[in-house]
Amino acid sequence: MSPFSRRTALRSMFSGSLLMPGLLSELLAADDPLSPHRSHSKARAKRMIMIYATGGVSHIDSFDPKPIAKGRDGTGKDKLMGNLFGTGHNKKCGTEVSGLFPHVRGLMDDVCLIRGMKASHFDHSEATLGMHTGSPTFARPSMGSWVSYGLGTFNANLPSFIVICPHLPYGGTQVYGSDFLPACHQGTRVIPGDTPIANLRTPAASKELQSMELDLVGRMNQKHFATRSHDTALAARIKSFETAFQMQKAAPEAFDIAQEPEHIRKLYGLDRKLKGPGSDFGWQCLVARRLAERGVRFIELIDTGSRPNWDSHGEMNEHADLARNVDQPTAALITDLKQRGMLDDTIIFWATEFGRTPTREGKNGRGHHRDCFSVWLAGGGFKPGHVHGKTDDIGKYTVENPVEVHDLHATILHQLGMNHEKLTFRHAGRDFRLTDVHGRVITDLLA
Repeated sequence: MSPFSRRTALRSMFSGSLLMPGLLSELLAADDPLSPHRSHSKARAKRMIMIYATGGVSHIDSFDPKPIAKGRDGTGKDKLMGNLFGTGHNKKCGTEVSGLFPHVRGLMDDVCLIRGMKASHFDHSEATLGMHTGSPTFARPSMGSWVSYGLGTFNANLPSFIVICPHLPYGGTQVYGSDFLPACHQGTRVIPGDTPIANLRTPAASKELQSMELDLVGRMNQKHFATRSHDTALAARIKSFETAFQMQKAAPEAFDIAQEPEHIRKLYGLDRKLKGPGSDFGWQCLVARRLAERGVRFIELIDTGSRPNWDSHGEMNEHADLARNVDQPTAALITDLKQRGMLDDTIIFWATEFGRTPTREGKNGRGHHRDCFSVWLAGGGFKPGHVHGKTDDIGKYTVENPVEVHDLHATILHQLGMNHEKLTFRHAGRDFRLTDVHGRVITDLLA
């Protein structure tokens, strides 16, 4: 059928009808899976930005630096090796951070640092999935999907859960998958570059035709849904199509950092000529702030680095190159949100899958280490300038206040106003939750 005859047929069938978004909004208004939901308790935070450094960042060389003195130069019989990148203290709170992150170190008085984190597993994929889903071994919904399911979103024109990453991390798409939760809660992947989301823009010449086609799809969906009004998965799928249509207008504007003043782009370390973001982490962080402003509930920035990532088995100097790419933009995100009055109700969560061994491996690297490592949180009611937990003098074991992944998830949900024991979904005959049958809220982390 030619474009003209197809257009004519559609017009004759549905002349004067509503566009798809209006139809489906009316259809799903009674039970919109993405509308803002009432939280279990008063929330300290409205939204969350997760920054994930894939590969395993060395705690010993970053946020829990251990001295290289006392024979810890990697050459002895036990090959003990201390922090290789120098160190310094935040001038206000005194928290010690290595030379890898000087910009973030300057803002540690806004950061709640956990030094006694324990990983779910010692392998990359399993530990990555554990940090994201609470389960290192079974397919489960990601934390972003649970937050979307529990709270909905503020902006119907954008997904409630957006993931920005140039390359997939260990664990692949499962790190932002919704699994048994309704499909509308799955993360939408954005790739830094000139085309963040494929097929988002519609040629101007086809807009009229597209509107009529989507109108037809909307009416067909309405008829189909009328016979299955209790099918929440179907309602979610229909809603996802509506969101995709609305994104054609909202998303290009949200990703257009050319609208930002020069001093903001400079704050994030972006090229003032805007030749294209490429894989620059500054673009990811600035877009995250723009998405947070526009009502996106959960945003994840995955730092996969160039090749290799943070998995520095053979040479720890790789950490230096990777840190230079993310330190300034990460600090800029904290600063920018604080200046706009958004840090108080936004959680920034920086994490990696595990730490690295206190002993040298290969030429000058470190192995995987699950027994202790560092993560941190800023904003959202977490205690600023606070250090929780302590490791031994070589960074091998936690000696005070260990934190399990389920505890961390329970605490984050608490700050978002959700009781981790009540945030459940019935599947395969049982009630599942992000924290499985574990987890406790760590009140010492809260302001």
